[in-house]
Amino acid sequence: MYIIFDTETTGLPRDYNAPMSDVDNWPRLVQIAWQLHDARGKLLSNHNYIIRPEGFTIPYNAEKVHGISTKRALAEGHDLKEILQVFREDVVQAKFLVGHNIGFDINVVGSEYLRAELVMPLESKSELDTKDISTEFCALPGGKGGKFKWPTLTELHKKLFGVGFDDAHDAAYDVDATARCFFGLITQGVQKPEPGILIDEVIYEAPKLAEANFVQAKDEQKAAKDILKQAGKADISDLAEVPFTHLHVHTQYSVLQATSEIPAIVAKAKSMGMTAIAMTDHGNMMGAFHFVKEAMGKELKPILGCEFNLCRDRKNKANKDDGYQTVLIAKNKAGYHNLAKLASYANIEGFYYVPRIDKEVLVQYKGDLIATTGGLWGEIPYLILNVGETQAEEAFLWWREQFGEDFYVELNRHGIPEEEKVNEVLLEFAKRYHVKYFAANNTYYNDKGDAKAHDILLCVKDGELVEKPKKYIGKRGREFRYGFPNDEFYLKSPEEMKKLFADLPEAIECTQEIVDKCEAYKLAREVLLPKFDIPDEFRHPEDEVDGGKRGENAYLRFLTYEGAKKRYKEITPEIQERLDFELATIEKTGYPGYFLIVQDFTRAARDMGVSVGPGRGSAAGSAVAYCVGITNVDPIEYDLLFERFLNPDRVSLPDIDIDFDDEGRQHVIDYVIKKYGSNQVAQIITYGTMAAKSAIRDTARVLNLPLAEAGRLANLVPDIKLKTLFDLAKNKPALLEKLKGQQELLQKAEELLRIAQGQDESAKTINQATVLEGSVRNTGIHACGVIITPADITNFVPVALAKDSDMVCTQFDNSVVESAGLLKMDFLGLKTLTLIKDAIKIVKERHGIQL
Repeated sequence: MYIIFDTETTGLPRDYNAPMSDVDNWPRLVQIAWQLHDARGKLLSNHNYIIRPEGFTIPYNAEKVHGISTKRALAEGHDLKEILQVFREDVVQAKFLVGHNIGFDINVVGSEYLRAELVMPLESKSELDTKDISTEFCALPGGKGGKFKWPTLTELHKKLFGVGFDDAHDAAYDVDATARCFFGLITQGVQKPEPGILIDEVIYEAPKLAEANFVQAKDEQKAAKDILKQAGKADISDLAEVPFTHLHVHTQYSVLQATSEIPAIVAKAKSMGMTAIAMTDHGNMMGAFHFVKEAMGKELKPILGCEFNLCRDRKNKANKDDGYQTVLIAKNKAGYHNLAKLASYANIEGFYYVPRIDKEVLVQYKGDLIATTGGLWGEIPYLILNVGETQAEEAFLWWREQFGEDFYVELNRHGIPEEEKVNEVLLEFAKRYHVKYFAANNTYYNDKGDAKAHDILLCVKDGELVEKPKKYIGKRGREFRYGFPNDEFYLKSPEEMKKLFADLPEAIECTQEIVDKCEAYKLAREVLLPKFDIPDEFRHPEDEVDGGKRGENAYLRFLTYEGAKKRYKEITPEIQERLDFELATIEKTGYPGYFLIVQDFTRAARDMGVSVGPGRGSAAGSAVAYCVGITNVDPIEYDLLFERFLNPDRVSLPDIDIDFDDEGRQHVIDYVIKKYGSNQVAQIITYGTMAAKSAIRDTARVLNLPLAEAGRLANLVPDIKLKTLFDLAKNKPALLEKLKGQQELLQKAEELLRIAQGQDESAKTINQATVLEGSVRNTGIHACGVIITPADITNFVPVALAKDSDMVCTQFDNSVVESAGLLKMDFLGLKTLTLIKDAIKIVKERHGIQL
C-alpha cells in the first residue's frame, strides 16, 4: 500500500539538513492531507485536516500562501494529537510513504510527533519521492555537475499529462496532484509496480475535493496601492516647516544592488532642501570616505550607517544563513569606528556568500550606534511575516533592551501589502513599549525613472533575464527571479514623503530627532606611521612626553652617515652639506620614521636575496635614501634634485615606490607582516566599474539581445563615457570638437546616438546602459599598494579579506587611503628584476664571473 501525503506549514526551516529532532528548526503543521491507496491505485482512505494552533500563530506570508489564517485555524482546526493518531492508523497499513519532496513533509510531521510525545510511525517505512523518481524521465537541464535538475510538481504534471498543475497551495489538492503523478509514473513504466501487479491493472482512483483554501489576496494588493494614490491628495500644510531626512539609502557600493552614485544622491538631497542625508550600504563601508567628503562639500550633514546581514552564528559556514538585514547608524566618530569594526568582522570572520555579523559581535560594538527595525528583511519584520507575532515581539524587546532610546521603528510605504501588515504590528509594538518610529523610503536608485535600470542591474548580479517573472517576497524557486515589485524605491522628495505619512506626522518629525543625535565629523586625517623601534642609545626622554621625533631623527642621521662612509670614499663638505640639508628637511616634515621603515624592509629584502630596484621616480633624488640603502643611485654624482622628492617649503609625506623581483615580493610582505603584525598590514581594495562597452554588453545579455547585436552596439562606442556622449550630442559643435580628426569614430558615435532614439530593444539597451555605466561591478586588489598602521588596522578603517589570499585589504580604495590617515607603501613586483637576477646567477654558474 501507498500513503501519499502533503503538509502546509507556518513557513520554512532554517536548515533543511537538520534532523527532525531539532524541533525548533522545523515549522509548525497548519494542514495535513493524505490518501491511502492499494497497489492497484484503489482509494482506501482520504483525509484533510486543518490543525488548531496551540502556542504559535500562523505568520502573514504563510497565510498568503495557503489561505489559512490563525483566526480560521482556531475556528476550524482540529486537535493536533487526535489528527496525528488518525494519520498513524493509516501509516501503519502502508508499505511506502509517497510525496513530492517528501523529506520536508516527513520532518515536519515527525517533529510534531516528537513535540506531542507520541510514537513515531514514519521511520520504519520506505520512501518514494516523485521528484527523484522522475528526474531522468523529465530530463530538465541545469542540475548540479551537468546532471538533470529535479522537476517541480507542476513540471512533472505537465510532462505526464500535457497540462500544468495549478498549484492550489492546499495540502489536499497537492496530494491529489502528487498521487495522480505517482500512479502516472507507474503506468508509463518509470516506477515499477509492486510485485505481482501488472502495469495495466494500475488505475488512480481520485477523491472528490472540497473548495481549495487559497484565494488570492487582491484586496490587500489594492489597499497597498491605494496608499500611494491617497498620498497624492493628502494635506501636508501642518508639516510644511518640518524637515525630513532620508535615513535608509543605498549607493553603488552596495555592489550590483543599487544604481545611485554618491555625487548624484548628495546633489539631489541638496536640491530638495535637505540638510542631512544618510548612507546605509549593504554589508560594507566602502563608500564612507567619499560620502562624507561629498556631503560636507555640499554643506550637508553626512550620516554614516550600514545595513548588516545579522545571522545566528557568523563563524558557522556549514549552512547558508544570510541573516536579517539590520540597519545601524553611527551617532558620532566613535560610532563610526564601531561600524568599521562590525563591517570588518562581517567581511572576514562572517563572510559566507554575503558579509555577516551576529548578535555576539553586535553587542560588543553597539556603542554610539542607532538601530532600526529596517525594511521587510529586518529581523522583526521578517518574524512578523514568516514566523509569528509572538516571536517578533520577543525580538523587539531584545533590541529595545540593547539600544534603549537609540532603537527606532522604521516605517516604509512602497505600496506593498506586506509592508502594511508589518507597519500595523510595528506601530502596536511601538506604542506598547514607548519606542519612537520614523518614516523611511528604502532607496536603491536616485530617480523613479531609474527603476528599469535597477532591475537590469539585479539581473546582471543574479545571471537572470529581465523577461523572467520576478518576485520580491516569498520563495521564488526556479519559476521566478528576484526583483523589486514597483518603481517606488527612489530618493523621494520631502513633500512626497510627507504626503505618504500625512496620517503619521510624528514619523516625519522623528527623522530630525535622529539627525540631531548624529554629529558631523570628517574621516580625513594626517597619516599615522607605525612605531619603529630604535636602539636605546638614540631614545630621547622628551619624545615620550610630547610625542616628538628627536630619537628617530637622531637614529636616521646616524644611519645616513654610517651609510655615507660606505657609499663615498670621502665625505666632502659638498656631500655633508647635501646630507644635512636633506636631514633638516626630513626633520621639518616630521616623517623620519618613514625613511626608517623603508630602509628596514629594503635591507631585509637584500638579506633574503630579493633583488631591489635601483630607484624609482623622484626618490632617486635623495642622498639620504641612497646612503641608508633605499636606492642605489647616487643623486650627487648625477646631479638629481632632492626638491623634486621633498620640498622644504611644502610639508608632505614622502612617497617612495620600491621595486622587488616578482618572485621575492611576497617574501618582503611576509617580513613586514611578521614585524608589525598581520592585523596592522593590509592590501588595498580596487573597485571594478562598468565601462561603457561592458555596460552595454551586460545590459544586452539580460535583455536577451542577440550576441551579435550586443557586440555591434558595443563597437559603436567611442572612447568616451556614454553619459558624456549624450551630453555632447546636445551640442553638435562640442561633439565635433571632441572627435576632431576621428571621422570613423564620429560616424560610429552618431550611429549609436541615432539607435538610442528608437523604441526597440537596441535603443533600450543603450539607454539603460547609460544609467548603469560607472556602477561598481566587482572588487579587486591594488597591484602594489601595502598599508602599515600603528595599531590594529580596524581601529582606523574597515577591512575585508583579499581575494584568493589570507591577507586583509582596506575597504577604502587607493584614491583615499592616505587621506584617511593610512601609510601606503608601493611594493612593485618586476619580472625584469627576476630575469636579471637569474641571468647573473647563470653567468656565475657557467663562467665563474660575479657581476
